[in-house]
Amino acid sequence: MKRIIPVILSVLTVSGGVSAQTTAETIERALAAAPRQMHDGATVIQWKADNTYETLKKGTNRLLCFDRSGEPGRQPFAVQCTSIGNLERVAQNRKFEAMTDTAARQAALDKAEADGSRVKPEYGSVWYDMNGPDQAHARIHVTIAVPGATSTSTGLPDNPKQGGVWLMNPGTSTAHIMTPGS
Repeated sequence: MKRIIPVILSVLTVSGGVSAQTTAETIERALAAAPRQMHDGATVIQWKADNTYETLKKGTNRLLCFDRSGEPGRQPFAVQCTSIGNLERVAQNRKFEAMTDTAARQAALDKAEADGSRVKPEYGSVWYDMNGPDQAHARIHVTIAVPGATSTSTGLPDNPKQGGVWLMNPGTSTAHIMTPGS
């Protein structure tokens, strides 16, 4: 019996270390899209299948990061960071994205937009998406949320033909400024 106790304690210690290492790796993976100056102060969460989340790292700034790898239609490496003020929007997006029937999903999105139940993102908040076959080959795409904005209200074109930033989905809660080259 005396020999078994140290073995059990060793196994528990090793498995605890593996869990901590896995959490640290999960946190660093989620932070891959974070701007350098916001990286250390960002909050990191991990989404659960029921669209609730666990906070893996409490931050000191307003940046929120999470891993999206494994979600339907995502690249093998997919992480996102945005304002913590967009947490409710992200949770709602996940519920819509879980709908496998694309026509039903679009109908649900259109209905939510029309009846005002579509959660609006924080105006002016930045969304950093990093996607690719792996982290080394992933690219970052940056957009800026401007819910309700139009070409008239912003002075921005609603298409990419001019080569600069442009407004996508004008007049909706999903309106955002697209940044070329990112």
